[in-house]
Amino acid sequence: MNLAFVFPGQASQYVGMGRTLWDRYPEVKEHYDLTNEILDMDIAHLSFYGPEEQLTQTDNTQPAIFALSMALFMLLHKGEVVPLVVAGHSLGEYSALVAAGVLPYEEALPIVQLRGQLMREAGQRRPGTMAAIIGLPADRVEQLCASASDAGVVQLANHNSPLQLVISGEVSGVQKAMALAKEEGARRVINLSVSGAFHSPLMADALEPLAAALEEAEFRPPKIPVIANVTAEPAEDPEKIKELLIQQLVSPVRWSESIEQMGKMGTDLFLEVGPGKVLQGLMRRIAPEVETLGVDGVEELEAALARCRSSISTMSSSEDSV
Repeated sequence: MNLAFVFPGQASQYVGMGRTLWDRYPEVKEHYDLTNEILDMDIAHLSFYGPEEQLTQTDNTQPAIFALSMALFMLLHKGEVVPLVVAGHSLGEYSALVAAGVLPYEEALPIVQLRGQLMREAGQRRPGTMAAIIGLPADRVEQLCASASDAGVVQLANHNSPLQLVISGEVSGVQKAMALAKEEGARRVINLSVSGAFHSPLMADALEPLAAALEEAEFRPPKIPVIANVTAEPAEDPEKIKELLIQQLVSPVRWSESIEQMGKMGTDLFLEVGPGKVLQGLMRRIAPEVETLGVDGVEELEAALARCRSSISTMSSSEDSV
């Protein structure tokens, strides 16, 4: 079994996430106590009880998802479940970097909190929106964005799957691209409820302060491969990883290609580590032949541990018989 961990990003959050883990595992309580102390806020209470409108604010959502993803990773690591390769969708790339040993959780958490704050502020200064385009290939959507750019900034933001794409930019540009996509025959065109035009030039105000924070952190070479959003390829040099994290703010997330790259590396089981099932849904569209599981709460964690242990046991028995 060749296992990959994939970590979700924003829009995966929900009120109540992480509560079952808190109730079951003392180490998760310690993890959230440390998280609350570093953030100087009760992210545990917000995750468990809401209110939803506060949890969905970008500057709260990002550290909340990150905290839960890392709690789950900690429990998987304790259960000796080790991935061959890791990747994360947008915010999830920070979870992947911690999982790969590039920087410790305690150093990454303040950066994630700052990233959320900067993205929210950038969205307030330069308002924008995002939309999902379903049923058209990426090259055609890129052409539509180019045609719509005379109305306002708009570009591809997320290559979520071969026929599920997200565009981002100024409201006028996105609206024109949406209209063109409908004319082109897209199966669905959905205006997304977001607080900013993420992964577009409208996030440019966040670049310099995020770069300053990343420069202060000591990044280490990854212990296992990390697939970068911007390139859809493994990133190894610590300074290059920092550069890619900065570029990621204004560049498309090449998720579909990232999954394909992980498949080329021999991955045959993907484990979504974090709240929700967004990445599992995308996996079924990108690589339906590959097994995909999710780890969100206690039951899913125990099922994933059992699945991975059974594979290890089967492999060991097979080797013993040779």
